[in-house]
Amino acid sequence: MIVIVLAVIGLLLGFRTASKRGGNRLDKLQYTAGYGIAFTILGVIITIVIERSIT
Repeated sequence: MIVIVLAVIGLLLGFRTASKRGGNRLDKLQYTAGYGIAFTILGVIITIVIERSIT
């Protein structure tokens, strides 16, 4: 669940960042993908840390 939430936040944040910088459609797609991947990886790491601390 954490991974999905952070992935969506990353996608929205990437799109917003590219829009604020005046990017065209491809810039928005690239930022969206980059931020989405980065936040998804962060979510996976957080999930692993939480799971290991519980057991």
